[in-house]
Amino acid sequence: MATPPHPALPDPATPAGRDGLAALLANPAKAVVALDFDGTLAEITADPEQSRAHPAAVPAIAALAPHVASVAVITGRPAATAVEYGGFAGVAGLEHLVVLGHYGAERWDAATGEVTAAPEHPGVTAVRAELPGFLDEAGARPGTWVEDKGRAVAVHTRRADDPQAAFDALHTPLAALATRHGLVLEPGRMVLELRPPGMDKGVALAGHVRDTGATAVLYAGDDLGDLPAFAAVETLRAEGVPGLLVCSGSAEVTEVADRADLTVPGPAAVTALLAALADATR
Repeated sequence: MATPPHPALPDPATPAGRDGLAALLANPAKAVVALDFDGTLAEITADPEQSRAHPAAVPAIAALAPHVASVAVITGRPAATAVEYGGFAGVAGLEHLVVLGHYGAERWDAATGEVTAAPEHPGVTAVRAELPGFLDEAGARPGTWVEDKGRAVAVHTRRADDPQAAFDALHTPLAALATRHGLVLEPGRMVLELRPPGMDKGVALAGHVRDTGATAVLYAGDDLGDLPAFAAVETLRAEGVPGLLVCSGSAEVTEVADRADLTVPGPAAVTALLAALADATR
């Protein structure tokens, strides 16, 4: 195994990942560090409203952010919700933090404290009204519940008596419902999200990297919704922008670990990685 470029940093398992980390460390001022929220900065919870960033996440990001071109949180949550649950507002060192909510349809800038957003897709409005009756007719298991995310609607099965069986039973009918209203179905960790097409973390990440003119990128995520961002980093690599793909490890979703250059065991370890990067870029 190659010697890590900094003693506190883990060594990526792939040559492309090692190149990405080396490029970030060589010129951090031209690097983007992009992070998923749930499962990456915050532990997954049965009630998403109880999710909060790991206690060490904000200090680690605040230590790293002044040394890189940008730190961006890219999430399916509304931007304002991620800001609240992350505790990102008004923190010294985070003046240039960006939160791209709803897969990039919303943007919160720490510099202004304002959220800008695209218009809501009419299909989301229709699904929001139709979904309760639809789930009853589909025989959704007790404990299945709906989260209104504003620009998307999510059906959670984690509280059901058999979460995986409840998830599997609803996948096909919800995919049909999404298609009927011009939406797409995004499966995740015991959640099925109906959202507009053209909104994904890959589009959001690629656009942000272009906007910042970054010459290196790190992306960390844990779920199926992060795979488009992984694909975007792979495309950027092919275009000459080195990148490091980090998986916040989960036994529930193996596809992310299979694509990652580096896997760490959950939000506490992601936070430790960010702190180590902060030390290495000073």
